Amino acid sequence: MIQHVGIEVAPEDIDRAAELFELLGFVRVQPPPTLAEFTWLEREGTQVHLMPERNPIAPPRGHLAVIVPDFEATLAALRERGFEVEAAREHWGAPRARVLAPAGHRIELMAAPPSGGV
Repeated sequence: MIQHVGIEVAPEDIDRAAELFELLGFVRVQPPPTLAEFTWLEREGTQVHLMPERNPIAPPRGHLAVIVPDFEATLAALRERGFEVEAAREHWGAPRARVLAPAGHRIELMAAPPSGGV
């Protein structure tokens, strides 16, 4: 199990990035005082740490994938809030899409996890 992923985000984009993850079912949690400069979000034990960085780096093909509980409603909510969502090729018989976070990180949205442990 992955406990957390940390991504660099320009300080002025932190709230918008947090909004995106909140639309994916994450909630803000309080980091420990020694890490108070970061914004933490959590869903079912997995955390995303938004790390302020003046010149954030996002890998061109690297991404994280999130299974979203109500796929179509989540895509609609993202679009309604101004996030660009694009359809992705379907794998394992379940729809997928992609959204670009404010710092340029790619997030794959999955309607269901791969079946059969693949």
